[in-house]
Amino acid sequence: MGILYRVRQFWRTISLKTDPHELEKAHAWLSAEQWEVFTQLQPGEQDHAVTIFRKLQAQGEDQPDLLVAALLHDIGKLRYRLNPLERVMVVLIKAVMPEEAQRVGCIPQDEWDSLPGWRKPFVLAEQHAEWGAGMARQLAVSPLTETLIRLHHQPHSPNANDLERDMLHKLWLVDNES
Repeated sequence: MGILYRVRQFWRTISLKTDPHELEKAHAWLSAEQWEVFTQLQPGEQDHAVTIFRKLQAQGEDQPDLLVAALLHDIGKLRYRLNPLERVMVVLIKAVMPEEAQRVGCIPQDEWDSLPGWRKPFVLAEQHAEWGAGMARQLAVSPLTETLIRLHHQPHSPNANDLERDMLHKLWLVDNES
C-alpha cells in the first residue's frame, strides 16, 4: 500500500463520522451487548468496520457470521486506545521493518502491565485479533464468528477449515482495502 493511501486513511480515521443510516444497518446485525461494545470503538474504527460490512454486503455476502465478524473484528483494540501519533508510528514501522514490528509486538499475556508505553501500540497491532476473539466469545458470538475475528489477519491459516478460509479471505481482502 502506498504512502498516499496511508495518508488518506490517517485523515479519514481522525476526521470521519460514520453515516447514522449505515450505523442503523449495522446495529440490526448485532445483539444489544455486541452493539454496546461496538459503540466503544473510536469513530474511525467504527467507520472502518461499517465500511467492511457494507462492502461485503455489496458483494452479495449475507452470511451472518461473516457480517458480524466484519463489525467486531477490531474490538480487541479497545484494550489500548491508540492516539493518532501511535497509529502513524505503527504503520510506518510495519511498512519499513515488518519483522521488527512483529517481534516487538509479541509478548506473553502477563507482561502487558509492565511494558514501556512505546511498545503497547505494537503489541496491540499484533495481538488485537486474539484479544478481540476472547471478547467476542464473552459477547456470545458463534464459534465461526469468533474464529473469523481471531484469524482476520491470517486468511490462509492452516488452523482454519475450507469454509473458514473462504470467509477469512473475503474479510481480509476488504479489511486491507478499507
